[in-house]
Amino acid sequence: MKQKFSTTWKSSKQPRKQRKYLANAPLHLRKKFVSVNLSKELREKYGKRNIPVKKGDIVKIVRGKFKKKQGKITEVKLKTSKITIEKIQVKKLDGSKVNVKLQPSNLQIIELNLEDKKRIKKLEGIKEKNRKIENKEKTINTQKNKDNPQKSTLSINNKKIIKSKTKAKKLK
Repeated sequence: MKQKFSTTWKSSKQPRKQRKYLANAPLHLRKKFVSVNLSKELREKYGKRNIPVKKGDIVKIVRGKFKKKQGKITEVKLKTSKITIEKIQVKKLDGSKVNVKLQPSNLQIIELNLEDKKRIKKLEGIKEKNRKIENKEKTINTQKNKDNPQKSTLSINNKKIIKSKTKAKKLK
């Protein structure tokens, strides 16, 4: 990695190169660094595990001092990959309160901010793509069962026999 930022660089075991990659990454890639885990309901709904966070999303804190607290995102800093949340503050020695900057890996999205039309379109596209993949898998599985119905039942029966034999051996 001699250049400031290499587009062809994939990965390295060396932490210094990983830090350099993160520090010198352009904005369009930094957006991916602030991706946050989705809750189980949203994961099932959209068929995606994580999504880049946006201002206005409601988030639950999963790790750290403020664990299990929820709030709306007020600021997303791509430069430092930090996120500030409403009502999550620390009191300083002089008595003033300061917002706490959290890492995206310690958060989980509970409710998405769907004011952005592009974001809605992207999520709907992902949902449709996942449906198509599921339908293809179902058709492939049904075709296999139609071609060789005896093989599928035999393999199930063989597994049951093997399991019962191993249990019998363990009992002896």
